[in-house]
Amino acid sequence: MTEEVRVINVLLVEDDPGDVLMTREAFDEYLHNRLDVVTDGAAALAYLRNEPPYTDAPRPDLILLDLNLPRRDGREVLAEVKADPVLAYIPVIVLTTSQAEEDVLRSYQLHANAYVTKPVDFEGFIEAIKQIDHFFVSVVQLPSGRSADSVG
Repeated sequence: MTEEVRVINVLLVEDDPGDVLMTREAFDEYLHNRLDVVTDGAAALAYLRNEPPYTDAPRPDLILLDLNLPRRDGREVLAEVKADPVLAYIPVIVLTTSQAEEDVLRSYQLHANAYVTKPVDFEGFIEAIKQIDHFFVSVVQLPSGRSADSVG
């Protein structure tokens, strides 16, 4: 009996081209999930709300969010996502270079589901992405985006 592979939609909100490239490589080489990328906080909110030019964007099952973003800071994006009843159920993993205790604390106060400091080396970064993926695809039960929209 073969194990069914569940495919999820992941939204990466990241402005560093190198980190985007490494994340895409991890997804292409090791993971079977769909990865969409936006490079600033305003685009992330437009994507999540299906505003132009993202009117046909799928609802992500998981958000990987950098904190230090142009246009809208990652903390602002996190606060808006978790305050919106249509989006609040989506797990948000803060994936950032910051190890500052105030960033960790503030992210959890804003209801981040996890806080991961990006490893600086390529192998460590790939391994972190693989572990996040494994946890959220194989271990955790995620809500269905379709049914969560109707939850009152």
